[in-house]
Amino acid sequence: MPFTDSDLQHPLDKRDPLAALRQEFHIPANTIYFDGNSLGLLSHRVQERVTQTLQKQWGNDVITSWNKHNWINLPLTIGDKIGHLIGAPKGHTVCCDSTSINLFKVLSAALQLNDGRAEVLSTEDNFPTDLYMVQGLHQLLGERCTLRLVPEGELLNSISSETAVVLATEVNFRTGRRLPLTKLSKKAREQGALTIIDLAHSAGAMPVELLNHDIDFAIGCTYKYLNAGPGAPAFLYVAPRHLTDNVKPLQPLFGWLGHAQPFEFSVDYAPADGIRQFITGTPPILALAAVDAALDIFNGVDMAELREKSVGLSNYWLERMAAEGLLEQMPSISPSEAEERGSQLAFEHEHAFAICQALIAEGIIADFRAPKYLRIGFSPLYNTYAEVKQAVAALADIVHKHHYEREEFQQRNAVT
Repeated sequence: MPFTDSDLQHPLDKRDPLAALRQEFHIPANTIYFDGNSLGLLSHRVQERVTQTLQKQWGNDVITSWNKHNWINLPLTIGDKIGHLIGAPKGHTVCCDSTSINLFKVLSAALQLNDGRAEVLSTEDNFPTDLYMVQGLHQLLGERCTLRLVPEGELLNSISSETAVVLATEVNFRTGRRLPLTKLSKKAREQGALTIIDLAHSAGAMPVELLNHDIDFAIGCTYKYLNAGPGAPAFLYVAPRHLTDNVKPLQPLFGWLGHAQPFEFSVDYAPADGIRQFITGTPPILALAAVDAALDIFNGVDMAELREKSVGLSNYWLERMAAEGLLEQMPSISPSEAEERGSQLAFEHEHAFAICQALIAEGIIADFRAPKYLRIGFSPLYNTYAEVKQAVAALADIVHKHHYEREEFQQRNAVT
């Protein structure tokens, strides 16, 4: 389906204070993209920075770039940029490794700090890889690390004096439901438990206040709403109280760049001061260059305005679905109140996978989550109200006319 400029005009877009930021991104021709909660779009800044890092820094300055271009400190400088977006003070966020590896680090740190307790409390519908990491740590540590799962709605009241760690994702990856971090943190402190919060579906899409919420640890990825590219390095946060005078290492992955003096090449490990001790191996500079450039787009962005647009887009999507008579056939499984959800909506339909494929065939990119949910992600930096109207009209045509029943939309690839 070809989309022209006239298709993408809407009165609400003309009043959008973030409208100019859309020009920062490469938007594929004839495409409307509502999958930024899985993989953000490529920005022109990222293209330019990666090319510069390849050609000028690695190409011309080669190994001197570790000092000349400050490659060695990129995990920390980028960490502070992310920290600004998630309500963290400087020096308490680092960009490195993957979300899963970082979760292993902070889980280990939390269990060490809360020695004498073993229970990791989480939700049945948490993102699976988070639960897998706890299961892996249990296999390693035995009864020193146990996992207890409860329904999401029962998490708050399930925190007890037996809980070592509350592991929660702020925004549910399927439903988009937003958990109350203030209440969770308060209850955890009252019961002597620590908190680990996954911000994969929060960072870059909505205001986050880790310090104000008194969160102990946080993790998250940069390839969704932060638009840093597929498989881009993740981040982790550690509260100030846990980075004071640590003689004993907080996490078990003793990497040489987490050492206090890495270029002395000592046989014995000694942790670096502060957040640097959570770095393990050599930083992936090309990938970090992409993260760094992607974050520059947020300079000057008011996160309250970002959130207001996110809510506006999702509410407008629901309005258009109601107007098109779609909500009876594919009801929303997301909270009806905008303040109780993140920057996405999800809809239930027996043929959600095929409907998603039919949308993609029309140039409208959404995604499917098992077992039967169509998920729509709203990225306020580049999505528009006009796109919402166009996309829902196409969805209505697909559903009402049963286009999704065509054989070509039933075939599943390795990534769904």
